[in-house]
Amino acid sequence: MAKKTIACRILDKAGITYSVHEYEWSEDAIDALSVAKKLDIAPHFIFKTLVLRGNQTGVLVALVPGDAQIDLKKLARISGNKHVELVATKDLQGLTGYIRGGVSPLGMKKAYPCYIDESAMALDFISISAGQRGLQIFLDPRVLLRILSAQVTSLI
Repeated sequence: MAKKTIACRILDKAGITYSVHEYEWSEDAIDALSVAKKLDIAPHFIFKTLVLRGNQTGVLVALVPGDAQIDLKKLARISGNKHVELVATKDLQGLTGYIRGGVSPLGMKKAYPCYIDESAMALDFISISAGQRGLQIFLDPRVLLRILSAQVTSLI
């Protein structure tokens, strides 16, 4: 078993049921589709954590299925911005405490506004990063929604 990450400790403390899944990762294959293949699950179960910056509200987080592209205009409108853009990779660790390929929505340095694509609510479980490359958490999306105080909306 891998060491407990901050994300795992947060779930443990809240009494949340989840499972941790390890996989072999490489620098050139840390995208959601590669992770889904390594874990032998459909890509729509993998929810990638995107960190963005809105022109009005600042940093925000969006969770979207691994096989989908986020609609930045939708997210901007929903979050009260005229436009949003992904933060630069070099800024990820400073904002979240995590590096590219290991960004978890749980345990970030700050509690940023979080939006989850509505497709998650139709699934029994989703997979999110555990906060390090090569480690994913499987959990009920409704539980994640509650612990993140996230908003469910159409993001794709």
